[in-house]
Amino acid sequence: MTFSRRGFPPENRGTIRSRGLRCLGLLILFLAAATLADTQEVAAQPEPSGTARSVNVGVYVSRPFVTEQAGGYDGMAIDLWEKIAGNLGLATHYVAYPTIRALVDATRSGEIDAAVTNLTITHDRAEAISFTQPWYDAGLRIMVLDQAPAGFWSVVTGLSNAGHLRAYAWLAFVIVLSTIVLTFFDRRFDKDFPRRWREGIAESFYHVMSVATSGKTARKNLFGWKGRVWSALWMVCGVAVVAYITSSVTSVMTAVSIEQGINSLADLPGRTPGVFTGSTAEDYLNEIGIGARSYSDIDEAVAALQAGRIDAIVADAPILEYHAHTHPEQKTAVVGSLFHPDKYGFAFPHDSDLTRQVTLQILDLQEDGAIEDLRLKYFGSSQ
Repeated sequence: MTFSRRGFPPENRGTIRSRGLRCLGLLILFLAAATLADTQEVAAQPEPSGTARSVNVGVYVSRPFVTEQAGGYDGMAIDLWEKIAGNLGLATHYVAYPTIRALVDATRSGEIDAAVTNLTITHDRAEAISFTQPWYDAGLRIMVLDQAPAGFWSVVTGLSNAGHLRAYAWLAFVIVLSTIVLTFFDRRFDKDFPRRWREGIAESFYHVMSVATSGKTARKNLFGWKGRVWSALWMVCGVAVVAYITSSVTSVMTAVSIEQGINSLADLPGRTPGVFTGSTAEDYLNEIGIGARSYSDIDEAVAALQAGRIDAIVADAPILEYHAHTHPEQKTAVVGSLFHPDKYGFAFPHDSDLTRQVTLQILDLQEDGAIEDLRLKYFGSSQ
């Protein structure tokens, strides 16, 4: 066997060189893979704290959750979002939408990154957009104009329908007949009774009406104990007449007030309520078969209510209660109990990575009492 100067057989030189090249190639591949992993790790690291992620947030003005201020927006929903955005390092650019439906559509299409207002979580909306954990419990109520007392002619109509006017006519006949009989009686037996007919009739009419309205009379007794008995019977009749008139008028006024007023959801059939465009109130009334007129916001709806174009407004209870409290000059009232309870949440497009992050923030703020503090700030302890 022939050895080279370095001690290796000539036929093994190529094999050794080939193995060396393979080892060098493997080393190069290892270094390249390590460099790529380092690059990916650096890319996966969050942005520096000084760099904020910009998001477009759609809002719908709905006091006190979203209120338009000079140069921006305020309200409970805005305050809550600002807390969350600050914790997540988000820079917010607000975009206003005229109706709830427009806001939901913009969220579904990805035109905005988030929807912030008192947005009710529903099944249909959850199919189109993603919601966070609920942060407010609400429901629907009804707003009406302060109900004025029943008018004169409505009371007269009610008395007629109940048959009381006929009874009043008989009472009037008895009063006139009693006045005439008493006048002839006193002219014959009372020497102090006025001799002129008009004065005598006026005196008798006064005594009869005194008995009929108050059960009392100041008329002198002409027949001793018999006269006292007759006077007592007259007073009993007077008390009965007063009681009958009072009870009949009161019952009719109460019935007319109930018929003309709206006090609950059961009073809406046959009436025309107003709702906000795209709201859960609009969807709910459509489901139960009550037609409603749609308005963009509460100011437009209240104007229609005052103009008589609608009979009531059905909307989220906090919105109606807050508006009635802050606008006493509009003479509105929120009536009936809460119905169709619902919950508010923030919304995002389905593929948004913010949904889970914001939900975790809401849970943290609920646990530490921050959301309750916001509720007390805007609604007080009575809500």
